Amino acid sequence: MKIIEELLPGCLLMEPQIFTDHRGEFVKTFHDDTMHSLGVDFNLHEEFYSVSHKNVLRGMHFQSEPHAHAKIVYCLTGAVMDVLLDLRSGQYFGKTRSATLSGSNKRILYIPPGIAHGFLSLQDHSLMMYKTDVHHVPAADCGIRWDSFGFDWGISQPLLSERDMAHPTLSQFASAGF
Repeated sequence: MKIIEELLPGCLLMEPQIFTDHRGEFVKTFHDDTMHSLGVDFNLHEEFYSVSHKNVLRGMHFQSEPHAHAKIVYCLTGAVMDVLLDLRSGQYFGKTRSATLSGSNKRILYIPPGIAHGFLSLQDHSLMMYKTDVHHVPAADCGIRWDSFGFDWGISQPLLSERDMAHPTLSQFASAGF
């Protein structure tokens, strides 16, 4: 696994090791020693996935302290525009970055605590995998409204959940000590 780019401090866009032969492909998406060698200390506690139709927007999600978590995300099939919003106090607060994750490019994103995460599905049946280093705690589950921080999603009316539509705006958000 190698780092392609650091999108925001600690947010790593990575390329996994891919083995290809006449049968197809084998992709290693996580290896603890390799992650440690890249400076990432990640202890897997939970894994889950979502499947989204084209134009579905999920986000911007994070867990508040003391349950803030790091995530490793990647897209197995389809394609998404993955978006990061820095909620950590300091010079990067409110900064955004994005990357395309897809079944074809096989890129992996490591997201440290203090970063709100979301994505726009660019194709039907986009399958996103998530690994987290802290268990999901419903009381700590938070979000920032998708259209409140100046990011150009390239779409004016995405398909959203009621929950995601009700998130506070970035200006309403008070830093939780990230």
